[in-house]
Parts: sequence; structure tokens; C-alpha cells
Amino acid sequence: MNTCIFCQIVEKRVPAKLIMENDYVVAFSDINPKAPVHALIVPKKHVRSVNDLSENDATDIVQMMLAAKEVAQKLQVVKGYKLAFNVERAGGQVIDHVHMHLLAWPDDRNIGDQPEEKEVAMI
Repeated sequence: MNTCIFCQIVEKRVPAKLIMENDYVVAFSDINPKAPVHALIVPKKHVRSVNDLSENDATDIVQMMLAAKEVAQKLQVVKGYKLAFNVERAGGQVIDHVHMHLLAWPDDRNIGDQPEEKEVAMI
């Protein structure tokens, strides 16, 4: 039995709030969001980390990028969004399955804007 939670979501053995799916990837809402819009885009093929990718995985990575565009359109955040990979534990990777984060704020705030002082104080 596969113990990877993302593989279990891909196999529909664990529920998730699916946003989109195709032959290569699945996208779903993050259960611990770091932004008002926070989706995870996961290749169906299990690869532990970005550091384990090979040229054979190029199609899956391109499909992840195209899925991000589709997810942004479905979630109506086409004005702007951030895509991020966390790589290995020291880089913030928690689940050992390559995945990309799509983060967005539906208001007029730009992701690159400097936070207000009161926001920094809370960090």
C-alpha cells in the first residue's frame, strides 16, 4: 500500500477539494493555506523531490505549469499569482512528492508588495 498522501489523493483513496485533473496532474486546495487562494498542483507520477527529477519528467513539469494557468483561471486569480516549489526539508518541503504551490490574493494587493509594519510584527 502506498503511504504517500499525494499518491493517495491521485488514486482517490483520500478525499481532497479537487480543482482540476488531467492525464498528468491533479490540483486541489491546500488544507493549510498560506494565502486566501492556495492550491497544490501535483504530478500523478510519484517523484520524491525536485532534486530527483530527470529529463524523463519534463512533460509532467510542463503539465504542472499549464495546470497552474488553468487553476488560476478557474479560481479567477488571473491578475497575478505566485508559483513555488519547496525542495527538501531544509527548503520547506513537507510531503515527499514533487508539488507546486499556487498562491494568490483576490484583492488588489500585489504579492510582491512590502507588508505593513503591523503585518511584519505578527511574523
